[in-house]
Amino acid sequence: MSGETAQAAADAAFARGGYPHRVDGTRALDKLSALDAIGEALSFPSYFGRNLDALYDMLTDLSWLPAGEHVLIWAGSDGLKAAEPKAYLAVRSVLSDAQRAMGSGERRLTVVLVDS
Repeated sequence: MSGETAQAAADAAFARGGYPHRVDGTRALDKLSALDAIGEALSFPSYFGRNLDALYDMLTDLSWLPAGEHVLIWAGSDGLKAAEPKAYLAVRSVLSDAQRAMGSGERRLTVVLVDS
């Protein structure tokens, strides 16, 4: 969402009863640090495998989190995009696929990219 801030995205999530989870893009400048930052934001269990397949598995489970909408807010994803464009596209693809898979049900995932 161009022009939106992380705080505005979090406020919007709260307003509709969702749970915001923020990814600090300044710490996600390579693939592994991006996976770690996403895992930290969503409190992934310790068995998270730190690869794209494991990321998808975690994002399409979320059973350790309460029922409802979970909004992953990634501020500054452009840092990863600039540093590792292929890794950025791969992570974005997994996020997009997981969001589609988790669009309905007891736990839902919404991914929001905001400007730094």
